[in-house]
Parts: sequence; C-alpha cells; structure tokens
Amino acid sequence: MNARTRVLVLEDSLIIAMEAEDILRLVGADTIDIANSVDQARDAIRVADYDFALLDVNLGEAMSFDFARDLSLANIPFGFVSGYSDTQDFPADLQDVPLLVKPFDENAMRDFLQKLFPSPAE
Repeated sequence: MNARTRVLVLEDSLIIAMEAEDILRLVGADTIDIANSVDQARDAIRVADYDFALLDVNLGEAMSFDFARDLSLANIPFGFVSGYSDTQDFPADLQDVPLLVKPFDENAMRDFLQKLFPSPAE
C-alpha cells in the first residue's frame, strides 16, 4: 500500500469502525474516512477520491449491496466486512467480492488486501 492511501469505511458500529481504522493505519493507510450510513458514504465518494472501500454488509436499516454497485460503476475497489463467513447468500453479482470476516486483526486485514489487490505473478 502506498503512503497516500485513502480508504472509505462504511460501518454502522463506531467501535468496529475505529478498530478497522487502527488496523488500516497499521497496514499503511494514510487517510481513513468513516461513514455510518449509505447516504454518508455516497456523499463521501462525491467529494473525495478513494483507493478502496470496506463495506459492512448489514447496516441495520439497510444492506450495502447497492452502494457496492455504485463503487463498481465509479471504479473504486471494495470488499465486504461481515460476520457472515462466506458470500453464498449475497447477490450473485457480488459473490466474488473479497470478504473480511469479523472479528478481524492485522493479519486478516493483510490477507484481505492481498485478495483485493493481488500481486502480479513474478
């Protein structure tokens, strides 16, 4: 990850969002913006450029799948964060998106980022 990495975290739990922010800083993210609703996240991508986004799947009142499609259209890489252990129950067009399973730590975040941004084969 380069030193000027900007990440959007869509997460309705402030505690989990803060943990994600701390771990993202450990793995090298420079700027982390937290949105706790889809509306906040949509506003964020209108005013800033993001290198990638982490999306909590279940936001209480809504799921993040429609916003995930917005990110796809905007060419912003993203992955899901969820207590679900797999993506089988996700919409078919989103089942191949990288998944970071809660609770996660720095190693899990590094593995997730490797899936989100695979290294070119040597």
